Amino acid sequence: MDALNAILSRRSIRKYTAQPVSEEMVRELLEAAMAAPSAGNEQPWHFVVMDDREILDAIPRFHPYSRMLEEAPMAILVCGDLELQKYEGYWVQDCSAATENLLIAAQAKGLGAVWLGVYPIEERVAGFRNLLGVPDHVIPFALISK
Repeated sequence: MDALNAILSRRSIRKYTAQPVSEEMVRELLEAAMAAPSAGNEQPWHFVVMDDREILDAIPRFHPYSRMLEEAPMAILVCGDLELQKYEGYWVQDCSAATENLLIAAQAKGLGAVWLGVYPIEERVAGFRNLLGVPDHVIPFALISK
C-alpha cells in the first residue's frame, strides 16, 4: 500500500482477532514510529510493547475508553522522556508524530489499530506509572491498541 493510500484509508479499529502480531511486524511498526521527525532530532520517546494478557486486562481499570484491550493481542505505549528533549515542551509534538507514523504503518501492514489518549489525563498517566513502573521523567503519552 502506498503512503497516501495508507493515510487516507486509515480508520480507528476497536475490534480485533486473536491472531498475534509477529515480532517482525512489531519491529517494523516501531521503526516507522522512530522515523518520525522530532525537535532538534532528539527523539525523546520510548515505546513499551505489551502483549501480556494480565497487563492488557488491567488497563481498563484506569482508562475508561480501553475496553477493546480485552480482545487485543497487543498494545504499544508511546512515552515522552523529559530528560531527552532538546527543546522544552516539544516532546508532545514529537510523540504525536511518532504515534501517527505507528498508526499509518499499522494500516499499511493490514493491522487494525486505535489511538487511545493518555496524556494529559493524570489518572491515566498515573495508572501506567503504577502498572508498569514508569519513572517520573518519562510520561505515558498515548496507547496504540492492535
